[in-house]
Amino acid sequence: MRFRLAEPSDAPMLAAISIEVWLGTYIRRGVSDAFATYALTQFTPARLAAVICDPDEHVIVSQNDDGPDAFIRISSGKAAPVAGCSTTEISTLYVQPRHQGRGLGRALLHQGLDHAAGKGAGSVWLTTNAENAPAIAFYQGNGFDRVGTTAFRIADQTYPNDVFSRATAR
Repeated sequence: MRFRLAEPSDAPMLAAISIEVWLGTYIRRGVSDAFATYALTQFTPARLAAVICDPDEHVIVSQNDDGPDAFIRISSGKAAPVAGCSTTEISTLYVQPRHQGRGLGRALLHQGLDHAAGKGAGSVWLTTNAENAPAIAFYQGNGFDRVGTTAFRIADQTYPNDVFSRATAR
């Protein structure tokens, strides 16, 4: 496993990974217009390049011989949707499905936790869809505690999300 900071030139690859993981996780039957529109407007190279260049964002990429296969995004200054959380969010942790199950997500998570701790964050928070059992098991297995709920909105629909928090050092 090789990790490095993301560069603006990584934005197209990270957009492709985002679309692959997001659609694969949340599309259960057909692709609705709302979900397609969301994915194609949120996960663009331009948006990801802006994130990579934002000083409040920190993106770490997992790199294999062909290119990125996973990434984590840590955001500073983000208010949590529930009280008692820090202002440091793990906004994204995406691993291509064919690379899951080898410890890559856990290794990236620890890279992100180390970064947050190095910036003085005593804890981090994140949200995940309340029906995403694999992600929930992953985060709970890595020391996160469920601390509340929130709603994620796409078009006119809302979806329950669980909020998790964890100390950066354990």
